[in-house]
Amino acid sequence: MTPLLSLLIPIVVSAVFVFIASSIIHMATPFHKNDLKKFPNEDDVMSALRGLGLRPGDYGMPKADSMKEMGSPAFLAKMKAGPVAFITVRPAGEISMVGNLVQWFLYSLVISIFAAYVAGISLAPGAQYLKVFQITGAVAFTGYALSLPQNSIWWSKNWGATIRSMIGGLIYGLVTAGAFGWLWPR
Repeated sequence: MTPLLSLLIPIVVSAVFVFIASSIIHMATPFHKNDLKKFPNEDDVMSALRGLGLRPGDYGMPKADSMKEMGSPAFLAKMKAGPVAFITVRPAGEISMVGNLVQWFLYSLVISIFAAYVAGISLAPGAQYLKVFQITGAVAFTGYALSLPQNSIWWSKNWGATIRSMIGGLIYGLVTAGAFGWLWPR
């Protein structure tokens, strides 16, 4: 067993490396370029939505208020006529990535803490690089990627975007595993 406190350096270093890797993937490659589609007549759609005074949040349409209503002829007719949509509305104004980047780094730290915890209860100091790599990589991949298909299954998110994000999660898992393998206490 390896105490969690003795893994603080690999926890922080792996989160920093994941932050750098994700920055490269998102800013220097076109990998996620096609994750979202553009509305035809975007200005008209924005104008129509703006007029509704929507507050930031997640919206679905049509949306039934109960399971019973989902079976009603009126609701079924709306579903058939379409469009059926799930839309996230963000606050209006200029985009500042600072808050998102801070949250992403904290999220990466949390995943690294869980990877450290599982590896720490499984392995002693001086464990072989490959064993550390396997355990921390599996846990990190699980944290970064395995919940993503839920959005495609339940919310109809584009499977291509989900798979690209899961590939990113695999890369982040490998980066985390490499950092832990390299910095594991001897």
